[in-house]
Amino acid sequence: MILGDLGAEVIKVERPGAGDDTRAWGPPFVGAESAYFLSINRNKKSIAVDLKHPRGANIIQELAGVCDVLVENYLPGKLQQMGLGYQQLSRVNPQLIYCSISGYGQTGPQSQSPGYDSIASAVSGMMHITGPEDGEPVRPGVAMTDLATGLYAHGAVMAALLQRHKTGSGVHIDCNLLSSQVSCLSHIAANYLNAGKEARRWGTAHESIVPYQGFKTKDGHIVVAAGNDKQFVKVCQVLELMELTDEPKYKTNKLRVQNRKQLLHTLSQRFLQEKTADWLWRFEGSGVPVGPINNIQEVFSDPQVKHNGLILEMKHPTAGRVTVPGPAVRFSSFTPKEPTPPPVIGQHTVQVLRDTLSYSDDIIETLLESRAVTQNEVS
Repeated sequence: MILGDLGAEVIKVERPGAGDDTRAWGPPFVGAESAYFLSINRNKKSIAVDLKHPRGANIIQELAGVCDVLVENYLPGKLQQMGLGYQQLSRVNPQLIYCSISGYGQTGPQSQSPGYDSIASAVSGMMHITGPEDGEPVRPGVAMTDLATGLYAHGAVMAALLQRHKTGSGVHIDCNLLSSQVSCLSHIAANYLNAGKEARRWGTAHESIVPYQGFKTKDGHIVVAAGNDKQFVKVCQVLELMELTDEPKYKTNKLRVQNRKQLLHTLSQRFLQEKTADWLWRFEGSGVPVGPINNIQEVFSDPQVKHNGLILEMKHPTAGRVTVPGPAVRFSSFTPKEPTPPPVIGQHTVQVLRDTLSYSDDIIETLLESRAVTQNEVS
């Protein structure tokens, strides 16, 4: 989807009938489409191809011959059995960038295991470090492992395109959920690998910085992040608790981490005395990073969210007007083209066969009659 935002022509290959599993991941639905599917499929054309049909697999081979990038998420080796593996397609197109996204990688003891975000989040340790301090492990509220893997794949594809520009050769990219999430463990992983320190759950708090967490207010919550000693003094000024700055045990972050329990109790009691909006006003101009814990309605009412263009409206062919989160990045020298709405299953089958592969109407009709491909009636 991000590549599509940047101007790539993206052809989404779906199985006839049900199509992408996420189309059924609801409620909520907008018309016949799940809101989940609509949120991650703009700027894509959909072709419905039966890969088990010999002529269906042949279509994918021909597309690989004229496309720059192929992205697939089958179990390792599955596409090779269909004649659609990297080694096979790179003979058709030596410049092809072939990006495989799997649960655990293309090789290794777990490579043949299916992978979903929640499983990889558990296996990678992400769930172990997420949740309330004295509670059970928690799945992050959105599919962070999936999202991280997609971002890694996007960066890898862009790097491969640059490499191909220099060498003229394509490449096979191995991107997987496990590696993406383990690499995102960041300092948590470093704490264990270098100091043997096992991780634990901290709720909204930070293991190594105090105060750096959410606090309950009179009517909600506020997150305060004092990343250095100067910011801690500023926090005390705003809270009118300057006596804390005179306490030897709070003079440095290391000491505040060691004495966090008593300090956080004092801060928590003070934050309860005012409303969130009042605290935000008091912190204005202090130089201390703070923010409210917003619900989703509050997120999309936020003036900065609106200013950043993060509310994107499109007209869908069957669902009507749909609204999704917009692109996160803007550029000074160009503006991406107007987005196209997420497709219905097989909306562009005939168009792609005719325009991209130069199939004649007779051949297209034969493919439709054989059920190797299907075309949705909306187009």
